[in-house]
Formats: sequence, structure tokens, C-alpha cells
Amino acid sequence: MSKIVRKIRPSDYWRIGEHESWFQDMAAEGLHFKKMGKFFAHFVKAEPKKMRYRIEISMKRKMKPEQIEMYEESGWDYVTKYQYFQVFSSPEERDAPEIHTDPAEQSYTLKELDKKLVSNAVFVVFAMLLIIGLMSSVWFLDGTPTYILIEGLVITQTILSLIIGYQAYNSLLAAISIRALRKNLIEGKPIDHHAPWKRHHRLNSVIALIFMIVSGLTTIVPITQLVKMDTKTLPEGSLNLPIVRLADVEQNPALVRGESEFIDNVDWGNSYSTNWSPFAPVQYESSENGLVPGELWADGSGEYSPSIETKFYQLSFPYMTDNLISDLIKRYNFDNESMEAYVETKNPHFDSLIVHVDEEFKEVFASKGKDVIYVRYYGYKDMNSVVKAIEEKLN
Repeated sequence: MSKIVRKIRPSDYWRIGEHESWFQDMAAEGLHFKKMGKFFAHFVKAEPKKMRYRIEISMKRKMKPEQIEMYEESGWDYVTKYQYFQVFSSPEERDAPEIHTDPAEQSYTLKELDKKLVSNAVFVVFAMLLIIGLMSSVWFLDGTPTYILIEGLVITQTILSLIIGYQAYNSLLAAISIRALRKNLIEGKPIDHHAPWKRHHRLNSVIALIFMIVSGLTTIVPITQLVKMDTKTLPEGSLNLPIVRLADVEQNPALVRGESEFIDNVDWGNSYSTNWSPFAPVQYESSENGLVPGELWADGSGEYSPSIETKFYQLSFPYMTDNLISDLIKRYNFDNESMEAYVETKNPHFDSLIVHVDEEFKEVFASKGKDVIYVRYYGYKDMNSVVKAIEEKLN
């Protein structure tokens, strides 16, 4: 049984002369070209032999048997087909005549392929421009690209866009290259059947490896996010997580849990969630509301019912903390207040601390090392109580 050896398939299939030269050099090493797979070229391991390879263009699914027979009578054996290319081989000692002796005549075999690749390139480039527009709106429309990256909401879509972009680049390059090859043939310049291929092949091998790794990420990232993503009801007792609890701020033994809203056995009014992304592998989000029986809001609107929300991120790279805080401020500035309302405060317990107070409404944006925390509190306790609770959680 013949042993099959697989080599990474070159993506630049339009380099006809380089492919012919590659097949010939492989045969000289005892690897004889058999077929072209989706990712790998398949070679049969046998005795080294001096072979010649020629690639013919055919837009049809199968080359006519009589045409193959005609080539075989001239000394060229049919090997395989891939995309628009038919591959023929001939031992060097057979001294078979060239399939094409007139470059200008050979240029006509590229005419249909030239039109096909141009139409493909126009369509793919147009689609790519549309995707760039859509992805740009997702990343930059609200001016919070770091937040989008950290949350990991569109990482898979972005990776897919990069893959499509690479394919669009290949389609455009293929159209340009085949057009240039056809022009050379018309001018009487024949295809170089011994064109140097090693530099392009190495580059293509590296690109193909990166392409496969990136493609794998489109599967790994969303699966990991699904596994890590979870939402549970927040227990009334203590929880060893870096989220600020309402009781930590209120410090009132009369405080009880407020209104509950159960959906799928989770109290979404008092819940905490976990999440993951490559840039923030540890993420927590919590929401909690309470009630102090017998105590009223100052405006008489009802019983005092404070609430608190926390978002915590442990980043992969600490240099992203400042940008994330800036994006969090933009994202949660619902009333479009001036940035002057967000006051940066010096505190030895934090690398960065920014606070915002609007009567009973308090917000804190803080970072320490790779940790970033955002707390939004609605209640009568002062800002110092909120900051102190955050300090204890981060420590």
C-alpha cells in the first residue's frame, strides 16, 4: 500500500509555473503529486524520479475523455483536478512535446477564468466592504472599543471577518495575477515551468498555519464563553466574590431583600453572573435591591429601597485598565452628563479612582493591578461608604 504524505496546500493557486516547479521538485525527492485536498496537497511516496508537470485550465467540472486521451497520446498522463486546474505529468525521459507551443494561443485558455475571477473579486470585495462597515459600527459607534473587546461580545464575528478579509485579498490577488499572466502570454512570454517556489511556499505555509489557528479560535472562544457563562440567584448570606453587596454599604441590620423577579428559577432582581473572554478571563456582574421596613424616602414616595450593581473584571493585560474605565464611564453615562461630573480622586488603595455623585445616585470606577470594578449605588449612604466597601472587596 502506497504511503501518502501531506504537505500544506499553497493558497496562491494562480501561480501556475510555481506549482508545476513544486510538483517536479517533490517528485525528484520521491513524493509524487496525487491530489489537492482542502488544506493539504497529497503526495504518494515512491522512488525519486525526474518528472515534468503541466497545468491546464478548464472551467468545466470534468475534462472531456477524448481531450485527456489526446494528451496521453502526446505523452502526458492525467493526474488530478483542483478548482479550475487540470494536472498532467510525464517522465522526463519520455521527452513529451509541450502541451502548448504558442503562448498567445495558450492565453485563450485563461479568458474564461480571467472573467470568472474578476467577477468573484468584485463580489467578495463588495461583501468585505459591507462587513467592514457593520463591524466598525459595532466597535466604534458608541466609542467604547475596549469595553466591546473585554466583554468578548464580537470576538468570534471579528475573527470571521478577518478570515473573510483574507479570502477577499486572495480573490483580488488571484484576479490581478491571472490577468497579468494572460497579458504576458499574449505578448509571447511563456509560463516559466521551473519558477522558484520555495519563498512563496514558506510564506504560504506560515499564513496557512496562522489561518488554521485563527479558524480554530472561532470555535474555541464561543464554546468557552458558553461554558463559563452562568447566572444564579444572589444568596442573602456572604459570598466570597469581588462584588459589593448592599449590606456592605448600608450597614443596617433592618435591611431585608427587596422585590424579586423570578425567571427560569433565577431572581434577576438579586442575581450574579459570571462571564469570560480572552482579555478578561474573570468577570462578575451582580444586581441587588433591598428594603428597610418602616423607613421612608425623604420625598415620601414609599419605603426606603436602596439598590446596588457591580461589574468586576480581572484583565489579562493591566495596561487596558484605564481605557476600560473610560469606556465604562461613556457606556453608563445615560444622561450624557459632562465628563467634569466624573471626579478623579487620589486614594492609596487604588491605582485609579473616579467617582460620580448625583443626589442619591453614586457611581465608582476603580482599578487596582489588573482588576477593574464599577459600582452603581442608589441610596442614602455617602460616597465614602461605597468606596470603603470596594476597597475591602479588592483587598
